[in-house]
Amino acid sequence: HLIFRHLATTGDGLLAGIQALDAARRRGRTLGAWTTELVVKAPQVLRAVAVEGSGEMVVEAMADDIATAVDLLGDEGRVVVRPSGTESVVRVMVEALDAELARRLADELCVAAQRTAGRDAGSPHG
Repeated sequence: HLIFRHLATTGDGLLAGIQALDAARRRGRTLGAWTTELVVKAPQVLRAVAVEGSGEMVVEAMADDIATAVDLLGDEGRVVVRPSGTESVVRVMVEALDAELARRLADELCVAAQRTAGRDAGSPHG
């Protein structure tokens, strides 16, 4: 959600659209041209690791592993590791400009989740 505090107290899709159009206009660009310059597509790897017990505890215990992955990516990607709200799994998402790096980091995080959960660190599924 985008919140423009000087204009509204909550996210508003219509207002966000108007603000984006205004920003493009001020730059003398069409919205399409401006967003093409802004958006960088990065390969995304999604995994789900089955865990028994609390996914939240597994994710908390993985803090060092997650921080290492985030540091490796720097400004060229992102990492999200979270417990599922509906299943006994930990969800791992890695985006990176380098697809192979994204895959490798996602696999390493899955192994860490399995290790942390006390499961065999076999191949992750997802």
